[in-house]
Amino acid sequence: MKVEQIYTGCLAHAAYYVESNGEAAIFDPLREVQPYIYRATKDGAKIKYVFETHFHADFVSGHLDLADKTGAEIVFGPCAKPLYEAVIAEDGQVFTLGDYKIKVLHTPGHTMESTTFLLIDENDEQHGIITGDTLFIGDVGRPDLARHVVFELTQEKLAKHLFRSLREKIMPLADNIIVYPNHGAGSACGKKMSKETTDTLGNQKKTNYALRADMTEDEFVQEVLAGLAPPPGYFPKNVLMNIKGYESFDTVLKRASKPLDPVEFEIAANLTGALILDVRNPAVFADGFIPNSINIGLDGSFANWVGEMVMDIDQKILLVADPGREEEALTRLSRVGYDHTIGYLRGGYAAWYNANNPVETIDRITAAEFEMIHSPFGFVVDVRKKSEYDSEHVINSINVPLNRIFEQLAVFPKNKRFVLCCAGGYRSMIAASILKKLGHDNFFEVEGGFAAISKTSVPKTDYTSPISLL
Repeated sequence: MKVEQIYTGCLAHAAYYVESNGEAAIFDPLREVQPYIYRATKDGAKIKYVFETHFHADFVSGHLDLADKTGAEIVFGPCAKPLYEAVIAEDGQVFTLGDYKIKVLHTPGHTMESTTFLLIDENDEQHGIITGDTLFIGDVGRPDLARHVVFELTQEKLAKHLFRSLREKIMPLADNIIVYPNHGAGSACGKKMSKETTDTLGNQKKTNYALRADMTEDEFVQEVLAGLAPPPGYFPKNVLMNIKGYESFDTVLKRASKPLDPVEFEIAANLTGALILDVRNPAVFADGFIPNSINIGLDGSFANWVGEMVMDIDQKILLVADPGREEEALTRLSRVGYDHTIGYLRGGYAAWYNANNPVETIDRITAAEFEMIHSPFGFVVDVRKKSEYDSEHVINSINVPLNRIFEQLAVFPKNKRFVLCCAGGYRSMIAASILKKLGHDNFFEVEGGFAAISKTSVPKTDYTSPISLL
């Protein structure tokens, strides 16, 4: 059976390409759909179906563009109510794809429309399950996300649905079938996913805490809901885009791909109030940047952090990128629904600097320098996730998770110096750029973050294993 996982690391996202006898199906595609079309063309196959396991919260799916470009039918499971044409399948319904069959298993819990697709090969043998966010490797989907969109659903009710879905629809399947989940480690859709992105169902029954055979419903609810951090703020907005529909990716990219010289860039910023988003490497950003810009580096979990830190999904954006990486940045912005970039700085930051425009910098120190000043310095703000901070941190530091910085601005002193750190420098530079934009100029950012600090003599708490990766 031909099943290919198409994995995108920055979103920890897996789409799937399934092909048989000239017919193909795409499961849970990303916003930019041309790679899927190229893949089918390579096989000489026609894309017949676009299957969606649920209304995704962490990205805008490409189902509408893919259907428009290929004529494929969009298929959701039971309970889905999209505001566009789609097939709403019944539980147990079977779709044919060449010599293969795809059976619908309604598995509510992560969301009410969540559906698992059972893959049956040309010999009528069950091959695998594309599980969406119902079952991950080492984990199961969070039952607390849909309640932020459909408020009459409680996370406890959804967890009970998930318990029954796993026990009644998934666990009775043969141990040798392959589990194909929608996400791997790093996604906020689960709390402790494995770095592995496929496994046998039998091994998951042995190793996944949520599939213990002797687990009661009450135990399941308690364990699945333990250790959940608040969901990223952009999740409900992406769900609504996936339900209601959205502009074509091609339209969004064409509108955003407008090169501006430094004068045009400055005029656009002043006239529109656009956010200046600098996506260069954090260390390079620290050495010089356009005043009032914020840094979210492309070489990291870029789309997730844009979604977390840019509160308004309709915010106009002006882009500063290394020349040649503008389209990459625009594509990754669109994956999470940020469709209102109005242009980019032609020639990148160098063009701005060479035009003798004003620039700013971030004060950075090494871990060794931090070691020397730490004792008298005293005030350290760690912007890692709570689970990371609780696991090990600098004694007497305080924790303000990056995605909660706007809620806790009062924590940052204005009348004395403080130090910012994270795990390795990516998130602390985001925090530094935001604080600088808000008028703070009284801090140092630690180069290399806690990973570098941990190798010094700076007093730290004893390490404890985290119960969650959120």
